[in-house]
Amino acid sequence: MTKRFLVVYEVGENNYSGFAPEVAGCAAIGVDLEGMRQNMREALEFHLEGMAQNAEPFPEPVTTVVDFAEERPEDGVSHCVVEWVEIALPLQKKPVPASGDPRQISA
Repeated sequence: MTKRFLVVYEVGENNYSGFAPEVAGCAAIGVDLEGMRQNMREALEFHLEGMAQNAEPFPEPVTTVVDFAEERPEDGVSHCVVEWVEIALPLQKKPVPASGDPRQISA
C-alpha cells in the first residue's frame, strides 16, 4: 500500500530544507533539489517505519494547498518547491492492549 504526501522544499542561500505538513517532526535537508528529494523520501520512509514499529496510525495525507503568506525573503528562503511524494507504507505491528505490559512475554 502506498500514500502520497505533499512535501515542501524551501530553497535557502546554501541548501534546501524540506518537510511534509502531515508528518509532524519529519524534515530533511539537501545541497540541491535532487539531494533534497532523496533525503526527504528517506526521512519519510524512516519516520513511517518508526510509527509502524510503535503501532501508531499513519497520518492521512489531506493537505492540498500550502499558505506561503508567512514566508519572507529576509527569513532566508528565496522560493519553495511543492510536490507530491508517493511512499510505500511499512507493515504495522498490532497495538498492544492497554491492560497488558508490552515488555512481558507470555509462555
